[in-house]
Amino acid sequence: MTRAYNFNAGPAAIPLEVLQQAQEQFVDYQGAGMSIMEMSHRSKLYEEVNASAQQLLKELLQIPDGYHVLLLQGGASTQFAMLPMNLLRPGRPAAYVQTGAWANKAIKEAKVIGETVIAASTESEQYMRMPSQSEIVIPDNASYLHLTSNETIGGTQFQQFPDCGSVPLIADMSSDILSRPLDVSQFGMIYAGAQKNLGPSGVTVVIVRDELIQDAPAHIPVMFRYATHAKSSSLYNTPPSFAVYMVKLVLEWIKSKGGVAALEQYNKEKTKLIYNAIDNSGGFYKGCADAGSRSVMNITFRMGSEELEKLFVKESEQEGFVGLKGHRDVGGLRASTYNAVPLESCKALVQFMADFQQRHG
Repeated sequence: MTRAYNFNAGPAAIPLEVLQQAQEQFVDYQGAGMSIMEMSHRSKLYEEVNASAQQLLKELLQIPDGYHVLLLQGGASTQFAMLPMNLLRPGRPAAYVQTGAWANKAIKEAKVIGETVIAASTESEQYMRMPSQSEIVIPDNASYLHLTSNETIGGTQFQQFPDCGSVPLIADMSSDILSRPLDVSQFGMIYAGAQKNLGPSGVTVVIVRDELIQDAPAHIPVMFRYATHAKSSSLYNTPPSFAVYMVKLVLEWIKSKGGVAALEQYNKEKTKLIYNAIDNSGGFYKGCADAGSRSVMNITFRMGSEELEKLFVKESEQEGFVGLKGHRDVGGLRASTYNAVPLESCKALVQFMADFQQRHG
């Protein structure tokens, strides 16, 4: 079997070792005579999987005491609404950093729930950079400050996170969680859809400070209360059990590779190859994001014409590359180099880029 060079933006690459392990255990999990997908979520075997996934996240991210790790459904898009439902208080606006398409979706949902203000925006620059600390203006009475740590469409990433003082900092880390070490204590809440760095689609991780979820408004439906899932260890209702199991395997894989710090160096090595190919192409390839905001997860670039970009995508697909077409809203080209994308795929892409330039430059 020939594996594709998978640069999809999400759902994205999963480590081959993880896929093979899941394949081996698919029909008969731990001698139970059935698949993990078939067994009760109240069974001891599944409860061990659920607890292990949460514990591994705590270990790998060095999550301090006073936080709950939740495994929820609905993707990060549900969190866009669930967050303000639980944490936005009357008379205390929610502050948002506007950095691109995903931040805008979060802002749109928050406005449905309550008062929302823009603390900083790079819209005038087509979202090609992240704002600096000095540009972010947070109301003193803000319920929280929300940011998107990595914008997959524009290919921009926060290199440092702002100091919010007493205002809780909330981050959508769907596309770069576990790609670099993190001081979780800096955040009131972190959330992330699994389908980029954590496993398959179907489960969303929420890491939330206990004190933030104790006094949710009474009118929130039970299923949309963080406290509901915290009290039941994410087993209030039937969970996406196979997706949680896959997340557990991916977390074990990350631990086996040396943890988050080791992956950070590996990711930098991978993306440096591609950014160097862009920067040293004499303008044949042009990076989209400002150099100081370049993402280590999503590399966006353009060429001299849309026709040339279409040819690049067509020829790359013929050579086994997948996912290099830019997002439909902005066009161009994009290579998503998440944790599970191997160095060999990045080397192959750089070689293809050189060959393509030689033939069409």
